[in-house]
Amino acid sequence: MTDHAMSPGPAVHQNIDTSVPHSARIWNYWLGGKDNYPVDEKAGDAYSAVFPGIVTIARSSRAFLRRTLTYLVTEEGIRQFLDVGTGLPTVNNTHEVAQRLAPEARVVYVDHDPLVLAHARALLTSTPEGATSYVDADLSDPDRILAAAAETLDLTRPTALILSNILGHVADYDQAHDTVIRLVDGLPSGSYLSINDGSRGTDADYEQAQDAYNETGAVPYFLRPVDEIAAFFDGLELLDPGVVSVPLWRPDPTSPTPEPIGEHGGLARKP
Repeated sequence: MTDHAMSPGPAVHQNIDTSVPHSARIWNYWLGGKDNYPVDEKAGDAYSAVFPGIVTIARSSRAFLRRTLTYLVTEEGIRQFLDVGTGLPTVNNTHEVAQRLAPEARVVYVDHDPLVLAHARALLTSTPEGATSYVDADLSDPDRILAAAAETLDLTRPTALILSNILGHVADYDQAHDTVIRLVDGLPSGSYLSINDGSRGTDADYEQAQDAYNETGAVPYFLRPVDEIAAFFDGLELLDPGVVSVPLWRPDPTSPTPEPIGEHGGLARKP
């Protein structure tokens, strides 16, 4: 077993199946984290053997999150964040980025996974001025998510909804689209929606690797055409440059010119 930085309690550990690769643990492995098992490393290595670019995608996704959070805090004054499908803690988690810039920021993480729950204490840290909490809820239950989030956030004030690499786990597109609408409907005018997900139609090797991964028995993740990712923002005011490959979303001007990858995202404001 990989040396864990955080060890789950015995009762929760019994609910974790270490014989089947787990998407959150594999993602953690690609990001350089330690909260994974040999089965996850094997699956992650098999994936990257077909498509080495997956590590770049994982890390570019996290960099996109950091840039959007920085913009929201520094340019729009957002101080409330609802991060649904947070996965395992790694580096530059939502509360770390937001509270580093605004110590009073309040963050609610949402996930429905025994492994993430076991490590929730790593997320339940906060500056004295702010707040961070964890909600055990499924993406398919937006009403529960919003009700639970309201215990920490004031949902009459603008809030940023973060959906990072989570909608691809919903096989039915109409269901995923409806979930986004219901979550956004629960937020006031002036709130923001940040989405990024793996995109189909950009790299054949990526699609082959993802299709093979979906056959391993792990929870599948479905790549979507860029126009379907863009449609999640229907009715909202997309910020420039729109829905683009994530390295191209307001890149650091001091860094080398980024190359596009098979991960698209955007940020939009609720009118």
